[in-house]
Amino acid sequence: MGVCLCKDKVEEGFVDDSSRDSYAPTGSDTGRLAGSGGGTGGSSGGPNGQQQQQHHHHHHNHHIRHYSRSDRQVSLSDTVDALVKETLEIIRSIVDNEPETPSSMVMLHDLTDKPSGWIQLVKSLIRVVPLDNPMGPSVITLLLDDSPLPSKESVLEVADMITRSIRRTPKRERNMCIILGFLAERLAGPCSISALSEVTLGYLLGNLDEGIHPDVMLFSLIALEKFAQTSENKSTIRRKLALYPDNPLLRLERHITNNDFTLRQVGFCAQWCLDNYFLIDGRQYSYEVADVSNVNVMLNTRDVSEYLKISADGLTARCDAYSFESVRCTYQVNAGCWYYEVLIMTPGVMQIGWATKDSNFLSHEGYGIGDDAYSIAFDGCRKLIWHKAKPMQHNLNVWSGGSVLGCLLDLDAREVIFSLDGVEGEVLKQLFESSDTIDGFFAAASFMSFQQCRFNFGSTPFVYPPKNRPFKSFNAHAALSEQDKIVLPRHLFLEQLRKLSVREDSCTLCFDMKATIRIEPCQHRGFCTNCAALLQFCPMCRADIVSTVQEETPPDDTSPGGSSEANQSSEFVTSGVVPKANNADEEQAEV
Repeated sequence: MGVCLCKDKVEEGFVDDSSRDSYAPTGSDTGRLAGSGGGTGGSSGGPNGQQQQQHHHHHHNHHIRHYSRSDRQVSLSDTVDALVKETLEIIRSIVDNEPETPSSMVMLHDLTDKPSGWIQLVKSLIRVVPLDNPMGPSVITLLLDDSPLPSKESVLEVADMITRSIRRTPKRERNMCIILGFLAERLAGPCSISALSEVTLGYLLGNLDEGIHPDVMLFSLIALEKFAQTSENKSTIRRKLALYPDNPLLRLERHITNNDFTLRQVGFCAQWCLDNYFLIDGRQYSYEVADVSNVNVMLNTRDVSEYLKISADGLTARCDAYSFESVRCTYQVNAGCWYYEVLIMTPGVMQIGWATKDSNFLSHEGYGIGDDAYSIAFDGCRKLIWHKAKPMQHNLNVWSGGSVLGCLLDLDAREVIFSLDGVEGEVLKQLFESSDTIDGFFAAASFMSFQQCRFNFGSTPFVYPPKNRPFKSFNAHAALSEQDKIVLPRHLFLEQLRKLSVREDSCTLCFDMKATIRIEPCQHRGFCTNCAALLQFCPMCRADIVSTVQEETPPDDTSPGGSSEANQSSEFVTSGVVPKANNADEEQAEV
């Protein structure tokens, strides 16, 4: 995708002591918060970081250090503002999956290693990042994620900025909400709880009122959701919402079909919160009321990376995580000419197109659709076509909220054509150059942070159907069972998984086949024919296997391989020796 600037690619620490001293703050850099991590390769200080300090980019920092002591604070403010603006300019043009980290980011990383520098970065992000930059929100989270983890005092100081008399503009308010959401997700439980003070909670809920700028409303909702990932915060927010005579989320949910695309995102996020975090007694879940009678193809909730949000009708996808989330649809095509459309709701980075089952989703590494030989994708933010992780310029316009992307795949002619608002781009044949056997294509997409779009596989008329060749729509040829059309809220899905019990007589290794094999001479049981054939030692006692005996009936709990061995085998399985069949279930459990 070209913007995977993982934290571990920027060495930890300062350039040298003189650069550190030139911004010496009052107070000490103590009280580092634990338990942050995650995101795009998140790592904080530590021994390895200390070792890496010596390879830093000394030459980027010579102009920081020459400021005199008297203009130190002004210089820090101006320098950080300039570096944030520079990063905003550069980040849109980065097209490598493993780029050199921009010098502006390296310098910001150094500056933020002291509390004064980190606070200054936050202040700069609040005042500098514009509302209309399509990558603005993503860059805010990227720069914060790349900075060393702040102290608890620094976090509380940022939360306290809410009450200060800063100029209230939509830009500043939105950026503040993005920062609060980032801190909510990155901080460990107790620290996230202390960051959600009465003032912070009142501020975020107050931003849901009528008349508030839609962007501020949207990122306040997202921040509330991220705070609610800590269970105590979730209870606190629910109690506060219960005090309202009319729950503001119910009012905001009605925007889900609004013609204003920011308000439509607000509606989606409000509905997601009501289904997953802030449940209301008596309210039906969205999947219970969604009209899917005419929907025969959806985004596949069983073939999706971990943090992507999919609507109750299976056609809208949104990413609010800091990783690059991907999804394929439920229908696969092998021959003929096929077309689908995507309504773009956010103007940022999404890679939308075609992929096979061989395309891997590497969310945290920044690899998605278009980043392997088995997929091709259109990126309307940076005006690129992606294939094999290599970008090619296209001649179509930059997309915006309301744009309609058309995706055509002609397997007989071995061609792919993307169109934007009815204007076709050039014919692309690269997808078919690497292999004669590529087939089994799905509609697919990958999303950077805070991006959303809606797919039309033919359940409603296309806006810009291709005119120059006959084509088929997925919806006219596919079918889904009523059960497969249910998109459960995540917490219900996990609860359902927990209730699925493995048969008592299943093999303790693969859980698929019946356990009918006894190992000799140790007499441990619990293995199927296939797994037993692969074993050299007994998994329970590590004894040599002299022979195996086929038993017709599974043992009872009093036999030599009974309950105590079953417990041991359970321990053995959880230690990681689990065949792939069971791994799939584990991965689903994390979705």
